[in-house]
Amino acid sequence: MRSNHPPPSGPIDIVYLWVDGNDPLWRAKRQRAAATPSARTRMAAYANVEGRFRDNDELRYSLRALERFFPGHGHVYLVTDAQTPAWLAAVPGITVVDHRDLIPASDLPTFDSGHIESYIHRIPGLSERYFYLNDDVFFGAPVDLSDWFWPGGVCVAWSDEPPVSDEPLRPDATALDNACRSSHQWLQSHPVPGYQHTFRTFAHAPRPMCKSLLATLEQVAPDMFARVRSTVFRTWDKPAIVSDFVLRWALAHGHAQLREYAHQYLSTSDADTTGDLDQLVARNGQLAFFCINDTTDDALPHDPRLARVRDALQQMFPQASRFETQQKAQASQAGSSTTFSTK
Repeated sequence: MRSNHPPPSGPIDIVYLWVDGNDPLWRAKRQRAAATPSARTRMAAYANVEGRFRDNDELRYSLRALERFFPGHGHVYLVTDAQTPAWLAAVPGITVVDHRDLIPASDLPTFDSGHIESYIHRIPGLSERYFYLNDDVFFGAPVDLSDWFWPGGVCVAWSDEPPVSDEPLRPDATALDNACRSSHQWLQSHPVPGYQHTFRTFAHAPRPMCKSLLATLEQVAPDMFARVRSTVFRTWDKPAIVSDFVLRWALAHGHAQLREYAHQYLSTSDADTTGDLDQLVARNGQLAFFCINDTTDDALPHDPRLARVRDALQQMFPQASRFETQQKAQASQAGSSTTFSTK
């Protein structure tokens, strides 16, 4: 499905969130934070599990996919908590942004991606239009910017997940289901003529964003930003700004359009992960994007499920990007599972 929109002018920067959950210093900080009574209060399901923070080399391959499928991208910003990937080269075009450069010291540390991503539009020098990606999201085919941006805003896609039930927020619900309900509550209290809420979640996809839109929403919905910026870990009753609220507000006000994209979502704990990965490799270059969500919370560093993911990504993206140091790139291209850094 192709778009008739003209491509946007100007650079399109890229913003990633990344964490190395195996770093001993970072793990100690996380454990101290999780032990406080305030952090445990109203913590969402799966808010503090290993898969949420594990580094399985996804960022390395997401950057390889970016360079292959969107070589004309703008500056890359990597938002981290006092960490830098061991393989990252000191080259022009990529900047590591520490949480302390964006988030008030009184609100740190935070281990909630929703909290962190509510600040990324404030990165100094960030282009007006940009893509925001988690490191487990990958471009899967050549990027046509007119499929993602249009003169009035951005394009969004629904996920393939079952519909969300129309009920109050639930402590046992997934964060994305509750995000849908939270956005619905706010939009009900700030009605927009003609807007109909859709009880579905959005796809795990590259997020096309407009900096000015986020700045506007900070003024329009300061309560939503304040609530998500109060978290240490993901909390079941707090909104998700970037992954839900901003997209629905943009749809309601005519700043977003719905699109369909060829895409694939994989959960690494599913029984047929091998078959899903084989299918993904076979569709290399045919999907607009894909996501490999690490849900193997019981996995140790050498778990075969993690190795299969790395092997599949190596098959798809064997060519090192310019962001990798030469030594680390050569180790990666050797093709053996034992050469991948699991730190």
